[in-house]
Amino acid sequence: MDNETATTQGDPRRFRPGWPATLAVLLLLPILLSLGFWQLNRARQKAELQTSFAEQSRQAPVLLKHLNPADPGNYYRRVIVTGRYDNARQLLLDNQLRDGQPGYQVFTPFKRADGEAILVNRGWTPLGESRQVLPDITVTNELVTVNGRIAQPANPGIRLGEPGGADRNWPRVIQYVDYQPLSAILGYPLKPAVILLDPEADQGYWRDWQPTFGGFGPERHQGYAVQWFALSAALVILYIAAGIRREPSF
Repeated sequence: MDNETATTQGDPRRFRPGWPATLAVLLLLPILLSLGFWQLNRARQKAELQTSFAEQSRQAPVLLKHLNPADPGNYYRRVIVTGRYDNARQLLLDNQLRDGQPGYQVFTPFKRADGEAILVNRGWTPLGESRQVLPDITVTNELVTVNGRIAQPANPGIRLGEPGGADRNWPRVIQYVDYQPLSAILGYPLKPAVILLDPEADQGYWRDWQPTFGGFGPERHQGYAVQWFALSAALVILYIAAGIRREPSF
């Protein structure tokens, strides 16, 4: 027993990690943690959007002329506006997927009698036979009243291509919504917001304006955050386990 104790005491374990492992941890750990906190931040943002969407749903619709659509406090507010669709100059927002099927979001300028205009998102339509054959998105030119919600189009992150699309035909396929260049192309100013056409309204396509805002809700982001933090913890545990070494006995 004394010999065994002496052997154990003479061969202690010490934490002596190598420089390569230490450098790898110093590089990877901040990245993993930052990804986890980024996902938590995205979850918080989407939770706030869901709350705003629910609160605005309880408000009575108002005339568009009575509010500032660019004010973030009015996002998802239900509005009513009377005017005419500009059937001759419509926009197809490209690379929009639904259930794995490619398609477009249909944005149609809507002009009031005073000349002011705003884009109306009339919903999603499938790609069709090919990109050379655009879908028929004809809409009435008659005076109509539109019901919908004030919103902003999704931020594409990296903006590639011309803001007004490379094709000069109508309807015009665009990669993202940029109000100023589109106003110049259309020939009249656009309000810096869009209207999400009510799902029950006529002259629209597939619409299901749920507050997921980017494909999924905050729960998915929280799950991703847990995964990144778990990887961070695993990296630290592996680093400590690999760095504990037995000291040689003499």
